Amino acid sequence: MCAGTYAIVLALGQTAALQAWFGQLLLGLWVVCLATTWWMCRSEFRWRTPVLVVVAVATLVQLPGILVVPRTSSDAYRYVWDGRVQLSGTSPYRYAPFDDRLAKLRDPVLFPGLGPGDRSGFTTGPLPTDRAALLTLARDDPRTRINRPRVPTIYPPVAQAWFTGVAAVTPWSLGTRGLQVGSAAIAVLIAGALALWRRRRGDDPLGALWWACCPTVLIEAGNGAHVDIVAAALVVAGLWVFTTASGRRAAFVGGGLLLGLAASVKLTPLVMLPALAPLRGTGVIDRLRRALPAPVVAVVTLAVSYLPHVVVAGSLVLGYLPGYLAEEGNAGRAAVLGLVLPTAWLTPAIVVVMAVTAGWALWWVSRTAATREDAVLPALVLFGVLLLATTPNYPWYALPLVALAVMAGRLEWLAVAVAAYLAYGATTSPPVAGFAYGSAGLVVVAVSVARARRSRRPSRRFAPRDAQSVRP
Repeated sequence: MCAGTYAIVLALGQTAALQAWFGQLLLGLWVVCLATTWWMCRSEFRWRTPVLVVVAVATLVQLPGILVVPRTSSDAYRYVWDGRVQLSGTSPYRYAPFDDRLAKLRDPVLFPGLGPGDRSGFTTGPLPTDRAALLTLARDDPRTRINRPRVPTIYPPVAQAWFTGVAAVTPWSLGTRGLQVGSAAIAVLIAGALALWRRRRGDDPLGALWWACCPTVLIEAGNGAHVDIVAAALVVAGLWVFTTASGRRAAFVGGGLLLGLAASVKLTPLVMLPALAPLRGTGVIDRLRRALPAPVVAVVTLAVSYLPHVVVAGSLVLGYLPGYLAEEGNAGRAAVLGLVLPTAWLTPAIVVVMAVTAGWALWWVSRTAATREDAVLPALVLFGVLLLATTPNYPWYALPLVALAVMAGRLEWLAVAVAAYLAYGATTSPPVAGFAYGSAGLVVVAVSVARARRSRRPSRRFAPRDAQSVRP
C-alpha cells in the first residue's frame, strides 16, 4: 500500500508553481503510510524473522523513489557537482558552479543550457554583506539544475566525502541516480539497525517499520537523496555505541567520534552533545571527567575533518555557510516564536529555548538512576526542540528525528516531521508553518504528559477473594 501510493505521488510530479499542492498530496501519503504501519505492527500474525521482514519492506518501499528524478528539491544536483569537483582535484569551497574555471566539468544533465565550451562570464568573488544583494547572488538559473549556482558549496567535509565516493562510481550520464541508490541503501541499513535495537530492548522489531515506511524517509532518501540520511545513520550508530560499547572509554570516545562525524555531514547534530555528557560523580572534577570526553571528541572530530580543506581552501573553507545563515535568518525560520514575539527577539529566544532544553538534558542523563541508554531520549528532545524552535520548511531536516523517535519509542515526535511538510507547502506564508509546528509541539507535550501520568498510576493487583479456594 505504501509503495503503491508513493509511486502514484511521484508519477504526478511537481513544479515550483504547484509546491503547495504537492505538499498537500504528500500529506495524503502520510495518512496511508501511518495507517499501513499501524496495521502491520498491530497484526496478530507473528513473523519468524521480523528483522528480515523490516529490511525487505524497507527495500521495497524505497524502489519507486530511485526510478524518478528528485521531486522535493534540487539539492542532489549540487551533491553530484561537489563530488565531481573534488574528483577533479579542486576544492568545492573555492569556486561556484557557474565559474568558468570549472567549465570542463559541465554536462547536459547538470547544465542543460550551458556547455563546456560556453562562457557564463561569472567569476567567484567575496560574498556580499547586504542580505538583498546576497539573495540576488543566490538566485537559481534556468541554465543549470544546480541551485544557487553563483555561490560555493555549503556542505561540511564528511558530506563532501560521501559525494566524492558516490561520484567516483557513478557515470555522468546517470546524474543523481548513484546518490539516490546509495541513500536508499542507507535508509534500509538504518531500518535493520533499528529493528535490532528494538529486539535488544525487548520490543517488537516490527516497530522499526515506523522508520522504514515513514514518508519522510521514502521521499527524502531514495528520491531526494538528501545528505541528512547519512547524518541520521551516524547519529544512530553513535548512540548505539554510546549506550552499548563495553567499557566507559570506548562508549564515550566511539559515541563522540560518530556524533562528530554526523555533525561534519550536517551541523545540527551538535545540539545532541548534552545527551552524551552525564554529570555524575563525587566532585566537580570527577563529574567533568565523566561528562566531557564524548562532547570533546565530537567537537575535535568536526574540527579535524575540516583541516585538509583548510590547507587547500584557506579562509574559503566555510563556503557559502555564512551567506546561507544570513539568507535563512528571517522570521519564517522561527515561525512558532514569531506568532508571539517581534522579529528582533527571535534569535535570542531560540538561544534561550535551546539552553533550557540542554539544561534539562543534562539533568536527565545525570540522574542517579540514569543509564547510558537514557541518552537516546534527551538526544531526541534536543533535536526535536531545535526543529520546533527554528521551524525549517525543508522536510529532510527531520530524517534524524524520525530515527531517534523510533529508537526512543516516542512516536509522537513524528508530528514534527508532518509539520515540516505543511511548512514546505506554505513557504510564502510563515503563519502556516508557525501553526503547523506549534500544533506538532502541542501533540508532543500532550502525549508526553499522558504517558507520564500513566507511568505514575499504581498497578492494580487482584487477589482471590477466598484464599482457601486457591490451590497450594
